[in-house]
Amino acid sequence: MTIKVGDKVPDATFMQMTDKGPAPVPTAELFSGKKVVIFALPGAFTPTCSAKHVPGFVQHADELKAKGIDAIACVSVNDAFVMGAWGKDQKAGDKVMMLADGNGDFTRQVGLELDASGFGMGKRSLRYSMVIDNGTVTALNIEPNPSTADLSGAEHLLKTL
Repeated sequence: MTIKVGDKVPDATFMQMTDKGPAPVPTAELFSGKKVVIFALPGAFTPTCSAKHVPGFVQHADELKAKGIDAIACVSVNDAFVMGAWGKDQKAGDKVMMLADGNGDFTRQVGLELDASGFGMGKRSLRYSMVIDNGTVTALNIEPNPSTADLSGAEHLLKTL
């Protein structure tokens, strides 16, 4: 069942690359008392993700934060090493947290899994953006076509906040 507006975000643990190596980021800590944008995508270094989705959130991070967003996180079913390297490549810096959902646990729990086996990519995430306020989903934008980043992009989210 797909998560919806009004639902609580499930307990899961992402991994984030730090200077000391991969570190756990529990959803309870990430969302507690904060308004957070999560945007998820099928994979690091893939065309739409690298050319449009991540760059939009990096470019508009300050505008989103001016509208009350405390943190912005990119989630992908990749490992923390890949997400860390991709964050450097995308110049995400401290604007966008690059979070690995390596086993796809969070993705499955929110019901937003994509079967990309036909492309040799296995189980991945659908492309979406979500606003989470103190652990509760207040907005959810799922792309009907995972090769586009229109509804789930930063520009669309800015218009809806």
